[in-house]
Amino acid sequence: MSKPPIVIIGTGAAGLIAAQRLAKSGFKVHVYEQNKAAARKFLVAGHGGFNLTHSEDIDTFVQRYDKIEIQKIVKYFDNQSTIAWLNNLGIPTFIGSSGKIFPAKGIKPIQVLQVILRKLADSGVKIHYGYRMIDFDEESVTLSYKGERLQTPYQKLILGLGGGSWSKTGSDAKWVDLFRAKGIKISTLQPANSGFNTKTDFSILAGQVLKNIHLKFAEHTKTGEIVFTSYGIEGAPVYYLNRFIRQNPFPITLFLDLKPSYALESVEKELENKAHIASILKDKLKLSQTAILLTKFMDKATYTNPIKLAQAIKNFPIEVTSLRPIDEVISTAGGVSFEELSDSLELKKYPAVFCVGEMLDWEAPTGGYLLQACFSSGAWVADYIKQHNTAS
Repeated sequence: MSKPPIVIIGTGAAGLIAAQRLAKSGFKVHVYEQNKAAARKFLVAGHGGFNLTHSEDIDTFVQRYDKIEIQKIVKYFDNQSTIAWLNNLGIPTFIGSSGKIFPAKGIKPIQVLQVILRKLADSGVKIHYGYRMIDFDEESVTLSYKGERLQTPYQKLILGLGGGSWSKTGSDAKWVDLFRAKGIKISTLQPANSGFNTKTDFSILAGQVLKNIHLKFAEHTKTGEIVFTSYGIEGAPVYYLNRFIRQNPFPITLFLDLKPSYALESVEKELENKAHIASILKDKLKLSQTAILLTKFMDKATYTNPIKLAQAIKNFPIEVTSLRPIDEVISTAGGVSFEELSDSLELKKYPAVFCVGEMLDWEAPTGGYLLQACFSSGAWVADYIKQHNTAS
C-alpha cells in the first residue's frame, strides 16, 4: 500500500521550493492553495523590483536577520544556493548596482513563477486551487473547498501559511487563532518593513526623495534614501529601523543627517559665510532640492542662525507617531515561536507537521532578504524530509 502524499499548504516561495526539491527526489507531493492562482504575494512583491536575494557575503548577509535560528537556516541554503537553484530551473540572474540579485533583464515575475510551476508539473506535483486549510491533526489535514469539508491524509505536512500583510494576496494570518487554540505559542504579528506616520505633515513633499542620507535612532544608523508620502516617510532606512523602534512607545524622534559627508564643524563654517542662506545650501553644501525644501520646515530662529541651522542639517528631527496598518506593510514580524519547533522546523506538539516561510517568528529588511529566508526554510525542511524518509 502506497504512502499518503506529502501535503504542502500554500504556494509561496517556501512551499514552492519545498515541493520542487521533494518531487525531484521521488516523493509524491500535493499542494493546496486557497487562492485561484499560485504565489500572489510572490508576484506582488515583484512590482517594486523583483530582487530574489542579495549578493552580500554570507557572514554579512545573515546579520540582517533578527533570530539565530533563521540565520542558521539561511546559512545552510544561502544566496549562492538560491542563484544556483534558479539557474538550474532555467532562470538566469544578474547583480544590480545595489548588490541585489534580479532575474536576467527582460524576465518578469510572472515568467519566473511560470517556470517554477512548469517544473513542478513535470515532476508530478499536483496543485489544488481554492482549498483553505481549517484544521489539522497528527494524520490528516482538514480543508474547505466550495463549502465542503474534506479530510486529506498526509505523510508529512508542510505549512507555508504566510504572515499578516497584504491580505488581498491570501496572506491573512487566519491560521493564528487555530494555532493558539492548539496551544502553539505565537508571537503577536506586527508591522515590519513599514512606513512611518509622522507628526509633521510632509504631504507637500509627497513623492520626493532624499538620497544618500543617514537616518538615526538611538545608536542605530542606516544610510540610504527615504521617500516622503502623504502620511510621513518610507524607504529602506525606515524599514531597517522598524525592529528597533517597535520596542519603544510612540511618539519617537528620529534624526536625519542631510549632509553625512560633512562634519558638523564643516557645515557651520560654510553657513558662517555672509551669502544668502539658500545659495549656501545649494551651491556650497550642495543639498538636493528636496533637502532644501525640507529646511523650510524649520522655524525662523533655526533657519537664520548658522549654528542652529548646521545642527538641524546634521540632526533634522522627525517625530514618528506610529507604524502603518499591518495590512499594507511589506511583511510582518512575529509568528510561530521557535520554542514550538524542533531544529527541523517540525512542530513539537505535532510531529510530521512543519512550518516554513513568513509564518515563522523572524524578520529582515527588504532587499532580497525576505524571499531568501523563505527559500531557505523551504529547502531546509525538504532536505530534512529527504534525509529521514524514503520516497513512496
